[in-house]
Amino acid sequence: MSAPGPALSHQDTTAAERGPHPVRITLSINGTAHDLDVEPRVSLLDALREHLALTGAKKGCDQGTCGACTVWVEGRRVLACLTLAVACEGREVTTIEGLAPEAEPHPVQRAFVEHDAFQCGYCTPGQIMSAVALLEEGHTTGDAEIKEWMSGNICRCAAYPNIRAAIRAVRDQT
Repeated sequence: MSAPGPALSHQDTTAAERGPHPVRITLSINGTAHDLDVEPRVSLLDALREHLALTGAKKGCDQGTCGACTVWVEGRRVLACLTLAVACEGREVTTIEGLAPEAEPHPVQRAFVEHDAFQCGYCTPGQIMSAVALLEEGHTTGDAEIKEWMSGNICRCAAYPNIRAAIRAVRDQT
């Protein structure tokens, strides 16, 4: 067995071993510009949660399969865990915190409460962001269509019938 080599000091590491250098980006989140220094590989979800303390979007699977991190970029649903923060520069990002900036909750938020469309609440912000987009997109002709267009958002507590009821209630109000 050979003796280990000398320990490397911090100065001996290469740039590749240290990782990419942070870049300065400006993100428009809920109508407010935020200047951040982030590594180019930082996800939008991590930028929101770790750099801006906007913790509404949840880190569920961190692989794009659960939908707990759903936010809007330019009004379209995206999975923040799969979206690079640098790719959102110059684009408007809306999170659950910005859905109803006034003291009054959004109609979908009220319907979720009225129809008990959540259990533990972990997936609720992503569900609500998807539900609002679904309503705006017009994919609400029936339960099968709602189910299909909400399929990217998983609820481990199985509140799906109540989620669909909340969506139908808002659909029927407009």
